[in-house]
Amino acid sequence: MSAAAVRVGIVGASEIAWRRTLPALRDNPHTVIVAIASRDRQKAERFTAEFGGAAVQGYQALLDRDDVDAVYLPVPNALHHRWARAALEHGKHVLAEKPLTTSAADTADLIDQAARRGLVLRENFAFLHHGLHRQVAALLRSGRIGSLRHVDAAFCFPPLPPADVRYQRDLGGGALLDVGVYPVRLAQYFLGDELTVAGAVLREDPASGVDAAGCAVLAAAGGQTAALTFGFEHSYGSSYQLWGSRGRLFVDRAFTPPPDRCPVVRITEQGGTEELSFPAEDQFASSVGAFADAVRRARAAGTDAGLADWAAPMLRTAELADRIGVVAQRVQTAAHV
Repeated sequence: MSAAAVRVGIVGASEIAWRRTLPALRDNPHTVIVAIASRDRQKAERFTAEFGGAAVQGYQALLDRDDVDAVYLPVPNALHHRWARAALEHGKHVLAEKPLTTSAADTADLIDQAARRGLVLRENFAFLHHGLHRQVAALLRSGRIGSLRHVDAAFCFPPLPPADVRYQRDLGGGALLDVGVYPVRLAQYFLGDELTVAGAVLREDPASGVDAAGCAVLAAAGGQTAALTFGFEHSYGSSYQLWGSRGRLFVDRAFTPPPDRCPVVRITEQGGTEELSFPAEDQFASSVGAFADAVRRARAAGTDAGLADWAAPMLRTAELADRIGVVAQRVQTAAHV
């Protein structure tokens, strides 16, 4: 560990933290896990036995520690605003799981709090840090499929156990906030933030009352369209297609590629199909690395100069999710099968 390493505290012991983010934090030379907090001390101890640091019972106790520079926040969605705000008020940088909060108003509040204090605030959309999408953007700029006309994006997976947090409405559950924000952010990535919601459908689970699936249609300022599909009542799918005036570009496993998978881009034109392969990459390691670099720069400069670049898309994602929830026609799903 270097002297300038970012000392990270983990607020919440979740599955995504165990599988993807904590290994990245443990292995990054510029971060060190100093404490892991859970409401259940035994759970915190199980996590620290694997990833290091001190086991802490209760989130506030972790925030009170002087040896924590930054927190990673993988608690349920509805708790993000409360604990991210508390962390910022304690002078700690924040990397929160997506969605940053459950409303645009709460997202705007966190951005304001971070800006006032010169602290780093990031939303852990790991896919944005995978080099594949920068390569796709470069192909678009080169005119490889002509002018972009339409975006199709989807992120779906099978039903979860009934007790899963995603079915708990009071904890910010539901497919829109859990997986719907991925295709929304993907549409922003390729079409810009000036998107409007033209229509939406949310399929509500009668047992839990949360939306278990949905779709939305967005329109861009330049006239392009996007069709977004999301949910947890499907076979697994994570993909997007960019439809241009001269061809189509398709990416599979777009949002959750395994770190050892070399992503493939398939381009279809009138004359045939070409497949381009790109290097494998651990997008969680890249996301953690970008966060650590931002914290180290902010520590040296006394402020986070990069917050402005991240704030607008973070806030727009929250605004679009809010709007989808407002305009959506709601229909009931069948019982889980």
